[in-house]
Amino acid sequence: MGAACTVTPAFSICVYCGSRPGAQAVYAETAAAVGRWIGEHGGQLVYGGGRNGLMGVLANATLASGGTVVGVIPKALVEKEWAHHACTELHIVDTMHDRKRIMAERADAFLALPGGIGTFEEFFEVWTWRQLGYHSKPVGLLNVAGLYDGLSAFLQAIVGEQFINDWQMQLIRVDTDAERLLQSLINDAGQG
Repeated sequence: MGAACTVTPAFSICVYCGSRPGAQAVYAETAAAVGRWIGEHGGQLVYGGGRNGLMGVLANATLASGGTVVGVIPKALVEKEWAHHACTELHIVDTMHDRKRIMAERADAFLALPGGIGTFEEFFEVWTWRQLGYHSKPVGLLNVAGLYDGLSAFLQAIVGEQFINDWQMQLIRVDTDAERLLQSLINDAGQG
């Protein structure tokens, strides 16, 4: 485990993303850009604690840019996701529930980058928690290279079928521009 942070970060953002790099180089490039932005703005990354795929790219870029990184990983995933021991703080926990609780508690805002079912599950959970009033932290989805176009269309179809409403949709921000979305989330969190 890395040394605990002695400087209070300007903000803390929880980022969900893949433990795989994905098929297109733009996914890793975007993860690196997000990490650099967090570090250059004096922020703290809270994430799943892995060093593989987009998770590792994101954490490495944050650290290299002067940011702090809080990784939270369940014991069962330490080997599978290759725990990132260079994190400023690395918490190895018993369960996924512990992981998600700690990540949510440590964050001022949430952002989903490209990823798989774990990313989707975490994104939908914090969005659900927001609409239930369990937190009031901003939630964003970064649509990299049109990856989430289909998801956005599906969500609009669900609105049309009256399973969710416009108010629920307004609880999330979907954007294609990483810097604009990050600044918006931090501003909404009252940390900008």
